[in-house]
Amino acid sequence: MKQRVTLYDKTFEVMIPAEEIDRAVAKVAERLNADYGSTEKPPIFVGVLNGSYMFLADLVRKTTFNNEVTFVQISSYVGTQSTGTIKQKLGIDFDIEGRDIILVEDIVETGHSINHMINYLHSLKPNSVEVCTLFFKPEKYLYELPIKYCAMEIGNEFIVGYGLDYDQIGRNLKDIYVLANE
Repeated sequence: MKQRVTLYDKTFEVMIPAEEIDRAVAKVAERLNADYGSTEKPPIFVGVLNGSYMFLADLVRKTTFNNEVTFVQISSYVGTQSTGTIKQKLGIDFDIEGRDIILVEDIVETGHSINHMINYLHSLKPNSVEVCTLFFKPEKYLYELPIKYCAMEIGNEFIVGYGLDYDQIGRNLKDIYVLANE
């Protein structure tokens, strides 16, 4: 039987062990190292809070180029469902004009959040904006914008752990958990 945890009223079981996540993060970091290793100005990683913090921390530690890190905060979830409404709580408070931006998400599902963030970032006139995500759900994605840096593609499961939450808990789990079939 797979390891299980209970968060509030739901039981989850391990879907992706920490070692597999680490290998996927290392592969994305290798691609970023190849693409940004010789840039003149250090690119800026923009982590989308709250979920991306763990992925971003591990990702940045695996890069070999100079970079800057900042965070924005948006929300669209209540419980296990996206509301479809994006609320921005924290934004960029310094000049990013002419800079390369790597927008870091924990998970891209419909794409509403990254579409909102890309429009916001483009209004600040960066040189480029690319998306880097730990998880991508291609079956749910509603936009044409390519996700250039994706660590893992998954189905439509609701997952928690490694920064992802269920009603703000479960982010601390080192593995990725999925709702258990009771």
